[in-house]
Amino acid sequence: MVIVIGSINLDLIATVGRLPGPGETVAGDTFSNTPGGKGANQALAAARAGAAVRMVGAVGKDAFAAEALALLDRGGVDLTGVGETHASTGTALILVGADGENMIAVVAGANAAVLPGDVTKAALDAGDVVLMQQEIPLDTIRAALQAARAAGAVSVLNTAPYSDEAVDLPALADYVVANETEFDLCARALGLGGDGREARMRDFVATTGRTVVVTLGGEGVLAASPDGFYRVAALAVTPVDTVGAGDTFCGYLGAALERGEALEAALRRAAVAGSLACLKPGAQPAIPLAEDVEARR
Repeated sequence: MVIVIGSINLDLIATVGRLPGPGETVAGDTFSNTPGGKGANQALAAARAGAAVRMVGAVGKDAFAAEALALLDRGGVDLTGVGETHASTGTALILVGADGENMIAVVAGANAAVLPGDVTKAALDAGDVVLMQQEIPLDTIRAALQAARAAGAVSVLNTAPYSDEAVDLPALADYVVANETEFDLCARALGLGGDGREARMRDFVATTGRTVVVTLGGEGVLAASPDGFYRVAALAVTPVDTVGAGDTFCGYLGAALERGEALEAALRRAAVAGSLACLKPGAQPAIPLAEDVEARR
């Protein structure tokens, strides 16, 4: 099973001709609400990839909660690990420019109430793959990583959003997934050596014995593991909206690892899925189905 311990949001999305600068107001074109949150996005992606998925997180006792969980419920994700709190359901305020780039402000709300004790709701077992991100308290992620190791489960940590306070977490995970900016910040904080990103990735592996995956957007994916170094191309697409592409990548990667796929094949499948997620607006609505990914591999 793929178990996701993470955030659940409702995304409030406005499209604009171009993203505003500091202090600037621009006219919007459209507005919509869609389910989101890095944890929930990755859970739905893993489910659409064909995995059995359990979600551990929290929502508020408000009107946003049902809407935030709607696609997870429809997608067959086990929601028994999702609690309710008196805080508001997490929200993300998103501006999407005509070029597909975005700006996001996240209000944690109920996600801040996902505490270390909630990790027991995951019911971890050997062979499970546990996906985590950094939109819930870092102590909870730390506890989940330790619980995964104790249970014999495989842990995948997505370092988004990046935090200097989380610099100890990558060494606790079996797989670390970061975009290029997040990895460069992490490498600096960890004092990784070498000339260039590839050398620093290799140094991370030599130092920790873990696998690190760095996503490069349209340029594809790099990965360094104890078994080698991998380069995987992305699909050539014209993006409509890049929101959720990284989460789609993580969910598909987790599902592939849970099935026992070799790393290079898992990366290829995840890269195709992430590329296809850029072709539709919104995070969860844009996550492709397994048959669509398979057709483009």
